Amino acid sequence: MTDLRTAALASKAWPFEEARRVLKRYEKAPPEKGYVLFETGYGPSGLPHLGTFGEVSRTTMIRRAFEIISDIPTKLLCFSDDMDGMRKIPENVPNPEMLREHLQRPLTAVPDPFGTHPSFGEHNNAMLRRFLDTFGFQYDFASATDYYKSGKMDEILLRAVDKYDDIMKIMLKSLREERRETYSCFLPISPISGRVLYVPMKEVNAANGTVTFTDEDGQDVTVPVTGGNVKLQWKPDFGARWAALGVDFEMYGKDHAANTPIYDGICRVLGGRAPEHFTYELFLDQSGQKISKSTGNGLSIDEWLTYASTESLSYFMFLKPKTAKRMHFDVIPKAVDEYHQQLRAYPDQDDAGKLANPVFHIHGHNVPASDMVVSFAMLLNLASVASAENKDALWGFIGRYAPDATPESHPGLDAAAGFAVQYYNDFVKPSKVYRAPTETERAALSDLAVRLGDWTGGADAEALQSLVFAVGKDHGFEPLRTWFTAIYEVLLGASQGPRFGGFIALYGVDETIALIETALTRDAATA
Repeated sequence: MTDLRTAALASKAWPFEEARRVLKRYEKAPPEKGYVLFETGYGPSGLPHLGTFGEVSRTTMIRRAFEIISDIPTKLLCFSDDMDGMRKIPENVPNPEMLREHLQRPLTAVPDPFGTHPSFGEHNNAMLRRFLDTFGFQYDFASATDYYKSGKMDEILLRAVDKYDDIMKIMLKSLREERRETYSCFLPISPISGRVLYVPMKEVNAANGTVTFTDEDGQDVTVPVTGGNVKLQWKPDFGARWAALGVDFEMYGKDHAANTPIYDGICRVLGGRAPEHFTYELFLDQSGQKISKSTGNGLSIDEWLTYASTESLSYFMFLKPKTAKRMHFDVIPKAVDEYHQQLRAYPDQDDAGKLANPVFHIHGHNVPASDMVVSFAMLLNLASVASAENKDALWGFIGRYAPDATPESHPGLDAAAGFAVQYYNDFVKPSKVYRAPTETERAALSDLAVRLGDWTGGADAEALQSLVFAVGKDHGFEPLRTWFTAIYEVLLGASQGPRFGGFIALYGVDETIALIETALTRDAATA
């Protein structure tokens, strides 16, 4: 056994803890299907959002951890429930009126309001795959429509007919009395309207593999359960899919947690072995509301990637998956800088430290070096004081601060500079508010400008930080953080900011003196 595998088997990083649970399933014998199957489910009822794809990112981390502790082959299947009926019209799509007549039809039978794909379901599936490909995930994609219509689900559907009473016994326990009277685990597709019908079954015939129900015109209709004529309700569908595919691991949000016994029970009734589960906390928007595909609140895929790299998003997904996290624009800069802090720490860590480092779970064995010689937070402040319209304006300062850095030699830094300018102009600039200094602050800032005028220490960030610290102390700021808050609010128009010594080193001593002099001309009327 290699040292890395030994360390992985003892690692407390959550992907390894989950991977060990999966491995325990096969401590006696390897899987008959020849591989361990990790699955993620996707409901394409609205445009994809980042919370949805957190499942794929995190499942991939567990899969990667499993491949370190075991030689059993693995697969990741991304399964789209695109045969579900469209229950409501999403709020964030074009041409919403054109969708009204298609309510309750399977998503792959609903026209695409964007006009780019044969159906709305296929459009949203394409959005999902585009995101997965952007991250470089290795996965197989599956469509429920394809599985139901091609016969891939036929065997498990016939088994569901045979075990109908057992499935219903599990389901009815979880339903209110009025719902029990009309509930069926089978949802037929109306031959008349093409809609997914939520109607009771008048007969379930195990010998013929058929169900009989009353269609929308009041006539009784008998159809086979195979070939895409029916689909399963979403709760039974979970368990049936696990049984049909031999799923070994699936994670889902805590809103599914109460249903886990139902999913597991139906899987077992249908002859399968329930997979390992991982329940994560939900993603919230800035107001603390659950992110919803239909309302489009919270961050979208494209929005995050407009302001930061894909790796920074993966880093965010790694952190404390069992803690609810708000996903909004303000979390992006912190995620970027923390990701690069972990990159810089990685080379000097031992095996245990590397396996606990988030960047290992993002990149595997190919962890890149960070080329961020300037933090993202610092780039944002630089963009602010320079009123930068493009990243070239930032490179003038970066090149002086780090002469060996160029856009070609530091592509990550170059991309971050572009992201910083975009982020500043979209989010920081509109809300930036300067204030006039108090008399105490004015005296301290004047003193700081004088001392900087006498400075001969070059771009030494730590020495400059000590100088700023000394000025605040000499002018009686207590606690000292009030001095730095004043600097940020008066000079940068923000309530918080970077280590100011590092900022001076990057922006320039003379430029900082000019910044102070401009701020000192403000009074309460002009601030």
